Amino acid sequence: MPDLAEPLKTLQATKSFFVGIDSDGCVFDTMGIKHRECFCPLLVGYFHLQPVAQAARECKDFADLFSKTRGANRHITAARILSELLPSHPLVKERKFQVPAFEHYLRWVRDPKSLLSDAGLEKAVAEAGGEEARQELSHVLTWSRRVNELIAEIVKGIPPFPYVRESLAQIQPKADMIVCSQTPTEALEREWAEHQIDAYPHVIAGQELGTKAEHLKYATEGKFAADHVLMIGDAPGDLKAARANDALFYPINPGQESQSWQRFHEEAFDKFLNLQYAGDYQQGLIEEFEAYLPENPPWHT
Repeated sequence: MPDLAEPLKTLQATKSFFVGIDSDGCVFDTMGIKHRECFCPLLVGYFHLQPVAQAARECKDFADLFSKTRGANRHITAARILSELLPSHPLVKERKFQVPAFEHYLRWVRDPKSLLSDAGLEKAVAEAGGEEARQELSHVLTWSRRVNELIAEIVKGIPPFPYVRESLAQIQPKADMIVCSQTPTEALEREWAEHQIDAYPHVIAGQELGTKAEHLKYATEGKFAADHVLMIGDAPGDLKAARANDALFYPINPGQESQSWQRFHEEAFDKFLNLQYAGDYQQGLIEEFEAYLPENPPWHT
């Protein structure tokens, strides 16, 4: 089986600086439409949540847009909704609704050896130990594929945030660059090509190439000094990936994306190149970013 991460592992440094950039919610204002118009209706349908659809929508919004799991892999947030958020929601308790268990699926999501992608689910289906597990995992695989199809049908014509193009043009002559995302690679390539910005990154890396932390590791380990590597993202998972590689992090604040990109273009990138980014400047940005994304949903307070 070919190593899908090979383009990252064989990437040669052509500059002394490196920038990884997330895509959904960071470069494109696609988070809301993808989760509300594509993911959520199919989550309700395929996971049998029709009696508590309103609660499911509130949980999906919180998990994917307004909490510490913003931007996480779709299976991570689906598992969080099924096992944690929905069972604690007041509407679910009021109606005495029993959230479907999906035990085989949740076990697969929580297995650190699992590749959380359609290819990983296909492998899990093929290796399932019984018919019940096989049917459940196949059902979830159908859901995930249908989500991809609906995104391709609906999510179009959404341009990059203001100051993204200017920033990409600013980065290109100074630093090597990759897209570092948990969106399927096919969708990433289509979106970046649609808006004619696909020529800027050396590699467009989606979920099939590994986690964001793995993307950064494969692309930078042994090639760049730690303080010469910067991850740009809008979610805690992006910050976690940067920290796992001792890299720097620049946040795109949810709801303040244009202002964040303007600050990067006019101030932060120059600080990065001049080795003035680490320390108090970065820490102030991270503290500001983390204030936007609480740990617990409003119904827990």
